Amino acid sequence: MFLAINEIRHSKLRYVLVTGVMFLIAYLVFFLTGLAYGLAEDGRLAVDQWQADQIVMTEDADNSLDMSIFTKGDANKIKADDKALLATGFEAISKENSSDKIKVNFFGIDPNQFLMPKVTEGRSFTSENEVVADESLVKQYGIGLNDTIKVGDHTLKIVGLTKDERFRVSPVLFTSLKTYEDLRYNQATDGDHARINAVVVRGDIDSVPEDFKASNIKDFINDLPGYSAQVMTFGLMIGFLIVIAAIVIGIFVYVLTMQKSEIFGVMKAQGISSGFIARSVIAQTFLLSATGVILGLLLTLGTSAILPVAVPFTVNGLFFGGISVAMIVIAVIGALFSVRTIVKIDPLKAIG
Repeated sequence: MFLAINEIRHSKLRYVLVTGVMFLIAYLVFFLTGLAYGLAEDGRLAVDQWQADQIVMTEDADNSLDMSIFTKGDANKIKADDKALLATGFEAISKENSSDKIKVNFFGIDPNQFLMPKVTEGRSFTSENEVVADESLVKQYGIGLNDTIKVGDHTLKIVGLTKDERFRVSPVLFTSLKTYEDLRYNQATDGDHARINAVVVRGDIDSVPEDFKASNIKDFINDLPGYSAQVMTFGLMIGFLIVIAAIVIGIFVYVLTMQKSEIFGVMKAQGISSGFIARSVIAQTFLLSATGVILGLLLTLGTSAILPVAVPFTVNGLFFGGISVAMIVIAVIGALFSVRTIVKIDPLKAIG
């Protein structure tokens, strides 16, 4: 370590450049990770809040909420430990006296069942044409508590706000099943003829009617449009960047080692072992990669603090910690190729 630190002090510019490359790559990796996790979270956050185990839809819907439509009477035939009815769909809303359209998800639910979210401000909906909205509507669009919104010819009032309720990268608005059906079909149906999209279940399912299918929540999330492809794409990009960072730092260390072969030869002639020199190179690589990764992480955290609310960026400490360790470890492994060169240095040939 002594030799590694002193060499860095002696050739500051050279090692600042190496650290700078590692820093830029680390920043890119962390930023893409935050975006990937933020986008994935925006696509499934409301589903995570259900804390459910299974979801039941029509068999021919192929795990698509939009394609699954059946009646409340059919839902009553599903026997399960704890179940909740869900009617959902995309709608475009606008603030009263404004023509700007905002794409949102409506969840038609029974407020007495577990899909009812925790209201952080205001109150729950108690009558028709009242909704509870995700607080991102306030942050992104300035639509808040007690505001009136338009959905086509319908007028709704936001009576409550909730948190972390986003689905398919859009805010969720909760309302009664009757209000939702009126919005969707321009006709509210009472009783067993009311139309819904799914039954969400906590616990076990005892029986499911014919032509219906129960799916695990994890499978349902993976089948959300674009979710799996998005996660896989970002995962591959991040993985390749980590490998590229390791290769780059490994190449730099190898080139620096070759440039110092004469110096290493003199050191070996003086009785300094190859093991001591190799440990110095590995320690040097560790210091350079760790410094670059830490600087990249700090800049990422600073960037996340000033990003607009509309950017789906989420800091996940577990992911960032794992990526930091992986980048440093792979960089050190890359430096081991230089160790082989050090071992092969002949002191007499190196000195000339």
